[in-house]
Amino acid sequence: MRCSEVAICVLLSAGAAFSQTDRGSITGAITDPSNAAVPGAMIEVKSQTTGAIYHGGASVTGNYVVTGLPAGDYTLSVTAPGFKKFARENITVEVATDSRVDARLEIGPAAEAVVISESEPLLKTESGELSHTVAGELAGRLPLLTIGTTQGFGSIRNPLQVVNLLSGALFSPDSILRVNGLPSNSQAIRIEGQDSTNGIWRQIDSLTQAGMDAVQEVAIQTSNAAEFGQAAGGYFNFTMKSGANRFHGVAYDYFVNEAFNAGLPYTNAGKTNSLKQGEHIRARQRRNDFGFTIGGPIDLPRVYDGRNRSFFFFNFEQFREIHGIGNAVYTVPTAAYRQGDFATAVPVCAT
Repeated sequence: MRCSEVAICVLLSAGAAFSQTDRGSITGAITDPSNAAVPGAMIEVKSQTTGAIYHGGASVTGNYVVTGLPAGDYTLSVTAPGFKKFARENITVEVATDSRVDARLEIGPAAEAVVISESEPLLKTESGELSHTVAGELAGRLPLLTIGTTQGFGSIRNPLQVVNLLSGALFSPDSILRVNGLPSNSQAIRIEGQDSTNGIWRQIDSLTQAGMDAVQEVAIQTSNAAEFGQAAGGYFNFTMKSGANRFHGVAYDYFVNEAFNAGLPYTNAGKTNSLKQGEHIRARQRRNDFGFTIGGPIDLPRVYDGRNRSFFFFNFEQFREIHGIGNAVYTVPTAAYRQGDFATAVPVCAT
């Protein structure tokens, strides 16, 4: 029996540890017009995309925190006896960060509400980490298709290219990832809080990367808080897209074809094809990075309506490349060389 209790405690502790990495939170203080704390106020946080509702309450000092929130936009509502309802819209929660929203309640009936759509950003005082968040839409606009492997081929788009937007960071795909001068490739990469760091060949991050069009945001902590260990050179956490109350998705194909490439200088394709006389040779190169995403509520007509309850999201991506290069110069042994006479050979100087 005691072993079972220990096992349950370990599992609960592990769940709590993971929840600290792939979720965010909203915290703040509840006060009245005289700036005195309002204890026991009821807190409701509602997702603006899925309709999911999270509840909380203020302490005796008027402080509150609502944890375990998936990244996204939320509406915060605060109610207390003798005060008007307070509502704050468009609160953006980022992964592994605390968003502070203080509420000042006005005296009046609860049927009336004070709704705030936007507010000025505040100085972050909840934690000491330095973090940066890049939305998936912005990351998708970067020149991502730049990876080159030892075989000379390209590779699928890499969302880690967002590192190039940070100060004090250096990134070369499948080679270098350095943050704030720390040892290269000493980073930790998480996808929805789960470890996705390549533990065998750490710098080859493209082998375990997430699909670019399935990424909602990339959170990068360059100076880690105490609860995020196992990372010296930056803590990267990818939050993936999810279903919502409305169907959404994309389809794409990033392609390369030699017909759009410039020809090789000082060449004449007409030597092998009379129809291309005077044209430059274009080495064959075919590359396609294609796929699609789709998400939405699980809706089975007359059987089940998953709006505000159940959702799905699916992503498919495939990379294909075929190219041929035949512009090298080759030599064959002369008759003298075959006889062992290398008197006419030009020595190659090593530098």
